[in-house]
Amino acid sequence: MASNRLVCRECHRVNDPDRTTCVSCSSSSLTEDWAGYVVIAHPETSEIAREMQVDEPGAYALKVR
Repeated sequence: MASNRLVCRECHRVNDPDRTTCVSCSSSSLTEDWAGYVVIAHPETSEIAREMQVDEPGAYALKVR
């Protein structure tokens, strides 16, 4: 994943750099200051998704500043 991608400060979803709002939660609080990511394919059976409170498949940042 390219580091110029934007991450939502609210839900940690990784978004394309041309987005102005989060594709998942529609928040406009996006940042380039993040580290690490996880791709969650099946949130309904994922322990990581449960821990991160994720209910949609996608890429999520592990640390957002």
